[in-house]
Amino acid sequence: MTFSLRPDHADPRTAELVARLRDYLDGELADYERERGITPSGRLTRSDLEPVWRRSRELGFYGVHLPEEYGGQGLTYTQLAALKEELGASGRVLAHSVLGDMGGPLRAGDILRHATRHQLDTFLLPLIRGERACCFSLTETDAGSDVRSMSTVAVRDGDGYRLTGHKVFSSAGPFADFAIVVARMAETGEQADDKPRFSAFLVDLDSPGCRVEDGATPMSGEHIESDIVLDDCRVPAANLLGEEGEGMRIALGRVTTNRLLHCPTVLGATRRALDLTLDRARTRLVAQGRPLLSLQAIQHKVADMATGLYAARSMTYAALAALDEGREVHTEAFMCKLFVAESAFRILDEAVQIHGKEGLTQGNEIEFLFRKIRMFRVLTGTSEIQRNGIARALAFQH
Repeated sequence: MTFSLRPDHADPRTAELVARLRDYLDGELADYERERGITPSGRLTRSDLEPVWRRSRELGFYGVHLPEEYGGQGLTYTQLAALKEELGASGRVLAHSVLGDMGGPLRAGDILRHATRHQLDTFLLPLIRGERACCFSLTETDAGSDVRSMSTVAVRDGDGYRLTGHKVFSSAGPFADFAIVVARMAETGEQADDKPRFSAFLVDLDSPGCRVEDGATPMSGEHIESDIVLDDCRVPAANLLGEEGEGMRIALGRVTTNRLLHCPTVLGATRRALDLTLDRARTRLVAQGRPLLSLQAIQHKVADMATGLYAARSMTYAALAALDEGREVHTEAFMCKLFVAESAFRILDEAVQIHGKEGLTQGNEIEFLFRKIRMFRVLTGTSEIQRNGIARALAFQH
């Protein structure tokens, strides 16, 4: 894999998809955002998002990773990663809605294979068509890295369940129709002495006893999070995903894959930051009318930034290629998440430094990207959690 700020792809199918995606992101979607005055810190509505879901579906991008039977193109992980990288590199606010990351098919994850016919028809096929949206509700205030300490509980009630608890950081919650909720089973009798079991449920967000509240605004300033408050909310048995006690396996079943697939989007955003920094260093004049990039100190900074990006990108795509070959990449996924998060943060820190005052100013894209990338060192598993996973894997190697 060679280094480029605008990568080419040897695979013709990937090259064609990337070219069409770039055209859409830089053209039609950019115009749409400009016409509607959409900014990273603005509040998005369904009326903002639904046209993007429909248009992306028409162009073949929304749910493109899915099998053909669901209207997708059955992409490999490497091909999907190439598209996700372009989304991150585009600078588009609504890039997260093009493949279905924000409330769409990518947010639903791997639950299709656990769904019944009723669940497909009622929840998931409308989701794939862009008619409904979902959020994933796992995290709680005191159950983040250790999700098994959650207090949300599901109690059997005749032919259904009653859920009570408070979920936080439910991304896409402000415009979702239903949530995938994981809850601890309230056991009785002998089962109460066993270790806790968790189940997953599809919960309509307009159900009695379910309330969607404004979530905390993350440091990125985006208004995309909700709290899902469940107060004796009744959920039909038909909405149980899989079997009782399988909820955590369903929720975390593709954790290795998902951990890897978060990396290309961050790599794309980092690529954009380097591109913006080079442009700034070429055009900003210093003493005697020379460009900032003529200074050796700046040259060394951008050289280190590019090298870090190349290393992070290379190891990520190497792991994705191995995953496509059917090989186990559990340890490599930990390594990629750790290295990409830490490298991207260092690169963005230098980007702010080179931009100077502009890099500290709200409304400047570099300032926004710095805040966004900083979050990745915590989200989807902190860097410390990744190191724990790597160390455990090494301890069991002979």
